[in-house]
Amino acid sequence: MKIVTWNINGIRTFKSGIKNALDALDADIICVQETKVTRDLLDERTAIVDGYNSYFSFSRGRSGYSGVATYCKDSATPFAAEEGLTGLLTNHKGAVGCHGDHTEFSPEELQLLDNEGRAVITQHRIMCQDQMQTVTVVNVYCPRADPEKPERKQFKLQFYKLLQSRAEAILETGSHVIVLGDVNTSHRPIDHCDPNDIEDFEGNPGRKWLDVFLHSDSKEKRSDEELDEHCEVTSTDPIHSGKFVDTFRYFHPTRTSAFTCWCTLTGARQTNYGTRIDYIFADYLLAKEHFVAADIMPEVEGSDHCPVWGQLSCSVLPSSKPPPLCTRHLPEFAGKQQKLSQFLVKVDQKSIQSESMDPLPGSQEAKERRENVNPLRAGNCSGMKRTLPVNSAAPKGKKSKTIKMSSKPQGSLLAFFKPKLTNAVPSRGAPVSQCEKMLGLDQATSSQNLQKEYTTRQDDSSVTGRGTNVTTGVCLSPSSTTEESDKPIQTKAERLKSQPTVGPSDPKKGASLVFWKSVLHGPPPPPHCKVHREPCVLRTVKKDGPNMGRQFFVCARPQGHASNPDARCNFFAWVDKGK
Repeated sequence: MKIVTWNINGIRTFKSGIKNALDALDADIICVQETKVTRDLLDERTAIVDGYNSYFSFSRGRSGYSGVATYCKDSATPFAAEEGLTGLLTNHKGAVGCHGDHTEFSPEELQLLDNEGRAVITQHRIMCQDQMQTVTVVNVYCPRADPEKPERKQFKLQFYKLLQSRAEAILETGSHVIVLGDVNTSHRPIDHCDPNDIEDFEGNPGRKWLDVFLHSDSKEKRSDEELDEHCEVTSTDPIHSGKFVDTFRYFHPTRTSAFTCWCTLTGARQTNYGTRIDYIFADYLLAKEHFVAADIMPEVEGSDHCPVWGQLSCSVLPSSKPPPLCTRHLPEFAGKQQKLSQFLVKVDQKSIQSESMDPLPGSQEAKERRENVNPLRAGNCSGMKRTLPVNSAAPKGKKSKTIKMSSKPQGSLLAFFKPKLTNAVPSRGAPVSQCEKMLGLDQATSSQNLQKEYTTRQDDSSVTGRGTNVTTGVCLSPSSTTEESDKPIQTKAERLKSQPTVGPSDPKKGASLVFWKSVLHGPPPPPHCKVHREPCVLRTVKKDGPNMGRQFFVCARPQGHASNPDARCNFFAWVDKGK
């Protein structure tokens, strides 16, 4: 039996698909944290994966936040499953039970602790040494203690206390227990990239709780004073040495630089400058007798965390039917009609008619008016427009098909940046017949050229208000001079060549360039760091405070230990406001 835990930092990040990612991990039970999906956003492709049955816990207060999920192969289907640690979210028969002592928690605290979708519990039958036993897998995503929010520190400690109470209560019923996931606390200095940089590392309340929760060997027995301090952060009896084992340290007690989480903003994964905060905890008896291996998988990318796996000598016995919490039983994925009355609701026809009369939004309404209310008359060169009759013969439920023959057909964006021609302006008295003759000259051209010429000449058409020749852009009249009428028709290339150009020597344009360069100047040139002599990167302060929004330069290399020559140096420089 193989089990894997992984903080995936968003379940939608699997570019190759959720099934491919699960198959690549090659485990019987896969527990993921920080899914960042709520039930209303959970799609069938993620919830129903071929060959697996899944169990989700969702955040009920914020969207795109927290959330955990457990995927079990069909060959490892649990016989019971439950969302949360308190039991308040369970309203079905296939629950795990054994919720522990909640006397130290108020009802409001219990509801808040389970309101962020941080725990899923599944219970499995396993065969160990020809004996059928039970193992309970507790998939958790423990809260992070935000330094800027003191209340979150207390919330984290309360969650730890509730987790320990539930895990030990299940253990007392005779079931083996595995607690795994993102615990958000590095236990020992060996689990942190730079423990000396943290003030009072050992005094952190989260580490004190781990000292009590985890089993300690005889070499690590604690003094009575230390045990008294632990009483402040746990509700359980502090005299025992803990009932659970860190399986990774059980097999690799002295391995260094074994981290599972890195800061992606500073590129710390490149220099392995991280922490080990993802664990697989197992009860002492299970870890000692049935665990055969445990390790981390730093080579697996796709998140700011890496997976952690554990191998047991036991085999899983699948249940014949998944418990009610399984996503296959959710109404939106079960393919069953909930209530027939939902499809027989009487619809108010007046409300439908009133909704259909609502104006179209924005530009869509304007476009409909241009197309349906003011189309051009067929063959009308004078630009006169007709109005649509009030009593239209078109059916009410259908939109009448219109032909776009607007005097200003929509062209490309480049047409709005071309200079207008002012060397040929038609007279107002040009007869319609002359325009029709000139329009007839272009009947041999393709419709594609017609659209292109209309696009480039739409500005001239709007000025004259009359039909224009698609080659020259003007409509000649009999009152024009003989010299003007005898002039050969210009080709497009000749016309473009004869257009006046605005060179850089234009004083107005030169002044405009100077102005816009002074306003829209780019970022200042980056300085070079003192150690590596390489261009620095520009950063912006995003934390609240007096420097909010200020920019600064730092070394472009990834963050790392000070002793690492390939890591970022300590170069820092504020950007001068005047630059």
